[in-house]
Amino acid sequence: MTKTAKIIYWITTIWLALGMVSTGIVQLLKTEEEVQSMNNLGYPIYLLSILGIWKLLGVIAVLIPKSPLLKEWAYAGFFFAMSGAIISHVANGDNPSILFGPILLLVLTVLSWYLRPASRKVITNKQPEVA
Repeated sequence: MTKTAKIIYWITTIWLALGMVSTGIVQLLKTEEEVQSMNNLGYPIYLLSILGIWKLLGVIAVLIPKSPLLKEWAYAGFFFAMSGAIISHVANGDNPSILFGPILLLVLTVLSWYLRPASRKVITNKQPEVA
């Protein structure tokens, strides 16, 4: 991995972590804006607690050394949460400006996942089957 790729990885990963922590905390606090957004989308309010806890745990998983399989799950969770948020807002006909946050976090998720160093990847020793 080049030095530039490593720097870009850490920048995207730190921004991703900050975004997920901040939105996770806001969801756990169940601010008036978040509750209104969930009501507008037709989702139950308790989903805020679930998403908030998962985001905080996902950030820990992505940032800690080792545990590459756990990181894969965290990245997948971030991807599903952000793509789900985007799809939900589009389907609901919400103002496109509301999509900026989820799109940014989705892009940061993909970049961080793609640029992660080998030590943070799941490595399999499975040999391809020969016909």
